[in-house]
Amino acid sequence: MLFFRGINSVNIDIKGRMAVPKKYREAISDASDNQLVATIDLHSPCILIYTLDEWEVIERKLMALPNVNPQNRLYQRLLLGHATEMEIDSQGRILLPSLLREHAKIDKPAILLGQGNKFELWSQEAWDASCPEMLETAMTNEISESLASLSL
Repeated sequence: MLFFRGINSVNIDIKGRMAVPKKYREAISDASDNQLVATIDLHSPCILIYTLDEWEVIERKLMALPNVNPQNRLYQRLLLGHATEMEIDSQGRILLPSLLREHAKIDKPAILLGQGNKFELWSQEAWDASCPEMLETAMTNEISESLASLSL
């Protein structure tokens, strides 16, 4: 399993391409032969980006959910329906589907945030607007037992 960490400022060009930061390219190539999968985030205005190998694990779990449950079908429809394979080109770029860019309102400046098994791609504007609220929530909410045990 790959572990993506850190925050990176990236630019999206006029064609919707983004250069994957060099520090991640070799690991992605080794793990998934330069293949990534992007889908929408159902809870935040961003795009989720996985290596193909990691996405296939999630995809199998989603497909195993009983689809007679309307909520399961909704999640399958949205996450699987928006999932798009992308290949890192010879210049280290991926082409972000316009539908996903529109969902997250991603334009030129963007934030690529490592989240362990995936990346989140945010518009710079949405990240700047959400970050203070996330920090405030984290500082004022009671910490769960599982987080407290980490001794952060």
